[in-house]
Amino acid sequence: MKFLSDLNLSGRRVLVRADLNVPLSDDGQAIADDNRIRAFVPTLNFIIERGGKPVVISHFGSPAGKVDPKLSLRICAERLSQLADRLVKFIAQPLSDTAVSEVAALVDGEVALCENLRFDIGEESNSKEFASRLARLGDCYVNDAFGTAHRAHASIVSLPKFFKEKAAGLLMQKEFEFYERALLNPKRPLVVIIGGAKVSSKLGVLRNLAAKADRMLIGGAMANTFLAAQGLQMGRSLYEPDLLPQALEIIAAMARRECKLYLPVDLVVAPDLTAKGLDRVVTAQDVPADMMALDIGPATCSLFKTALTNAETILWNGPMGAFEREPFDAGTLALTESIAATSALKVAGGGDTDAAIHAMELEHKFSFISTGGGAFLEMIEGKTLPAVEALGGI
Repeated sequence: MKFLSDLNLSGRRVLVRADLNVPLSDDGQAIADDNRIRAFVPTLNFIIERGGKPVVISHFGSPAGKVDPKLSLRICAERLSQLADRLVKFIAQPLSDTAVSEVAALVDGEVALCENLRFDIGEESNSKEFASRLARLGDCYVNDAFGTAHRAHASIVSLPKFFKEKAAGLLMQKEFEFYERALLNPKRPLVVIIGGAKVSSKLGVLRNLAAKADRMLIGGAMANTFLAAQGLQMGRSLYEPDLLPQALEIIAAMARRECKLYLPVDLVVAPDLTAKGLDRVVTAQDVPADMMALDIGPATCSLFKTALTNAETILWNGPMGAFEREPFDAGTLALTESIAATSALKVAGGGDTDAAIHAMELEHKFSFISTGGGAFLEMIEGKTLPAVEALGGI
């Protein structure tokens, strides 16, 4: 695979697939979180500094092939212009002949941003015709949208086929570099932390990481499945009875490698997520029949902190409990603080994980926070991402 620095950009139209799919405020009138736009700016500036003329394409939301003014990328064009301190011209009809003319008229230092790709059904159906019309807007192709690298969509898979010269952008390159440092060639001990709701959604991830980690910490509702596999009664807690054999297989595989597994020793339980003031801490062996485990307890927080001792590399995905509600966010926030305090290489990924880090204002303590959700999971599972394959592989 080539990277952005490998391309001759001078005087060329550079068609850049970005990920500008940012959340909006409740009224839809403002951008609630512009981190994805900020993360893209270095690639944009690099192209311009090397004499290229960026033509940016992205999706925004899920309009299902229909034009929805509420999901127009105009709002992102304004914010990108502010953050990059450059004129950003908005192209409302990227598949039209007019768009080709508008791109040809760009002068040095200007940027073009095209309307939401998903306004056309051809994007998500991976239409070659759709991709061929988009290809008219560029002389070379760059993919910097790691967040959609796992999608076999037209702008990810078919579009690169129309270009002899194609490369990964700076953000995509950084994702690969930290993946290599965290999993392919890590400094050890490597400590992996996996949370979230279901083992089924991360079964491949757990198997792959169990074969690589020196220590594995499992929290969240998926820990309930591992506890139940060892014969513990989980009351009304969310867990997956059908996956108890797979959980035992993972435990056995880790034991054969002498990879140490850490599971919760105490849990915060309550009748349900909305029951206020009824939460209490119990040992993992004593979950009441009418209660749900909704967070790791204080003893587990201490145990997990100890498990991070002398770690050289830490990889984290997934919350330790029902992070979206107080007081069941306490375990995740405590873990965030413990990870941040280490001197290890720290790589994190996933929406709730990112939210916890930002809630504690500790993002500066992490070596890298992935911009991908599903793409991050598929990468740490060891899968080949469609975007990577389309760029020539790594």
